[in-house]
Amino acid sequence: MAKDILIKPIITEKSDGLSENFGQYTFIVNRRANKLEIRKAIEEQYQVTVEKVNTVIMPAKSKSRNTRAGLIKGRKSPYKKAIVKLAEGEDLNLYGEL
Repeated sequence: MAKDILIKPIITEKSDGLSENFGQYTFIVNRRANKLEIRKAIEEQYQVTVEKVNTVIMPAKSKSRNTRAGLIKGRKSPYKKAIVKLAEGEDLNLYGEL
């Protein structure tokens, strides 16, 4: 069940700073998952205690690139992002998962 809800962790400089300073970790999750399901999936998969879950739906973006055939236009799909705050003193080892 947790694999259906959690798609992948987001590992960027900004999310890395959130995890180091505030104990918050960022994941791409299923668009239909709610906060309770996300909390349960993370606690089940990583054996940690989740204090708070914030979600945001990132909008689609239009992309274009130039090729020999001309300008190609496309879209980057929208996705749902969850920012999870863990209990004091707990952390996740996301780099071991890659």
